Amino acid sequence: MHVGAAGRGHARRAGRRGPGLPPETAAARTRRARAIARRLAQGYPHPEIPLHHSSPFQLLIATILSAQSTDAQVNLVTPGLFQRYRTPADFANARREELEQAIHSTGFFRAKTRAIQSASRMLVERFGGEVPRTLDELVQLDGVGRKTANVVLSIFGLPGIVVDTHVRRLSRRMALTAHDDPDKIEQDLMAVIPREDWSAFSLRLIYFGREVCDARRPQCPSCPIRDLCPSSRYGGFPPWMAVRRAGRNGRGGRAGAVPPAGTPNQSEANSKQRLLARAAGPASGRIAGRTSGGIAGRPTNGTGRGPASPRPRTVPSGASGRHER
Repeated sequence: MHVGAAGRGHARRAGRRGPGLPPETAAARTRRARAIARRLAQGYPHPEIPLHHSSPFQLLIATILSAQSTDAQVNLVTPGLFQRYRTPADFANARREELEQAIHSTGFFRAKTRAIQSASRMLVERFGGEVPRTLDELVQLDGVGRKTANVVLSIFGLPGIVVDTHVRRLSRRMALTAHDDPDKIEQDLMAVIPREDWSAFSLRLIYFGREVCDARRPQCPSCPIRDLCPSSRYGGFPPWMAVRRAGRNGRGGRAGAVPPAGTPNQSEANSKQRLLARAAGPASGRIAGRTSGGIAGRPTNGTGRGPASPRPRTVPSGASGRHER
């Protein structure tokens, strides 16, 4: 397994220690990151993109819709949407009011309609109605940034780090990056995770963030990777993340960024119920029963619920407390 040229080019940056970040050499951080990746791979062996799709174009549209929404809500909308509009030309030529109504429940429907129709026109005019297979071409489309582009590229088997709200939070909690900017986080993760694992690692972090490493209620006492995560000793709210929280609202924390009042025993029980009692059934990496931020956006209070799907197997914890090699 190798990091690849892109990752090697950023290895030096990955070894730098940001304000308050635990001291760690680049080599040690890489070993720890790969141990985390292996541990998560045991619990989520076959992670799937949570947005339902049957083509690269459908995935592109679904990913745009998931911004500031939930994957579950988008999955309620797209079956009817894709039955009515099948091609980029169909979306480009759709009546704006009708398309807005069709995607209304995903939120920000006017902005999303503009982005979808503009991107669809660009696909027709510049790419012959086909979704391009390079990041540079994808980010030319309206409504498509590096995050969305990397999601779409994964369907072509092209690896990429997808930095959504969960990946950003977890990579900082795990002290794999000192940055808050998604592009810089992407580069830091590329430096420590083997290239062939980029896409799967991103998805595993997303699922793990939804299930265990919650923004407001991280399950540190029962976390299966607590021996690999420096934040576990701080209950998931380490000092190196406090700078960002203080900068948001001037009171030491943004909304939802400080640990709420709760019962530790209940938190631990909830975590064990979700992870440790999941041995039954095959693991696909698709989590049911949790409304969370879409893969292309931050979490909102979405109410859509997707169909039940197989749950991941138990993520084994390090019994000895030693880092895996």
